[in-house]
Amino acid sequence: MALAVSLAGVGVSAAGRAAQSLPSRCSPGQARQRMAWAMGRRRRPPRAAEILPDRTLPARRIGMPPQAHCRAATDPAVAALLTRHGCLAVLRATYDDATQSLAVTVGVAVLPGVGAANASGRALPGGNDLRPGVRTVPFRRTVVARFGNRQRQLSLDRVAGPYLVFVTVGYADGRRRQPGANPYAKSEMLSLADGIMGWVASHLGASPPPPRCPGAPAC
Repeated sequence: MALAVSLAGVGVSAAGRAAQSLPSRCSPGQARQRMAWAMGRRRRPPRAAEILPDRTLPARRIGMPPQAHCRAATDPAVAALLTRHGCLAVLRATYDDATQSLAVTVGVAVLPGVGAANASGRALPGGNDLRPGVRTVPFRRTVVARFGNRQRQLSLDRVAGPYLVFVTVGYADGRRRQPGANPYAKSEMLSLADGIMGWVASHLGASPPPPRCPGAPAC
């Protein structure tokens, strides 16, 4: 009898392990619930290191300040717009290029949802090469120590899910904006800024993976 009970216990345990290894399916309601949970996580301000990598393309991250209030991290026209749409915070980092001659500050504004981000993006002030956007973040005793707001030459912005990505680029040696810069320098700046912005935006704007059962925190 003891042997039979022992074997029965082994059988039950094996059956349990087999059941756990079988693929399980979510009901439509469960799938929606878990997708909503995943999207909810993305609405919370992420850590800067998660979205502003140490190195991306030909750029190297010099530093990241603490997350900032939307009004402090952007130009007045943009700050008023972001505040009106419920901006939660702005995460920033400053990079230099491979030659250490150009500096780039990236800013990610965290909005309450995709609708708020799209509405903000449509209402952003226009401009030519330099439009209102993110304020620079220089770091003392580094190659970007002289990259201030007056050194901004070009700026770009893009909506990515519930975020707005801002990029501004200029010379790292302290040169102020020079209207009518030579086409080669402008091309280099645009390529660097667009490359960094594209990397950040593609990761932020990616859809959450399909929900899995079991194991998701919302299960």
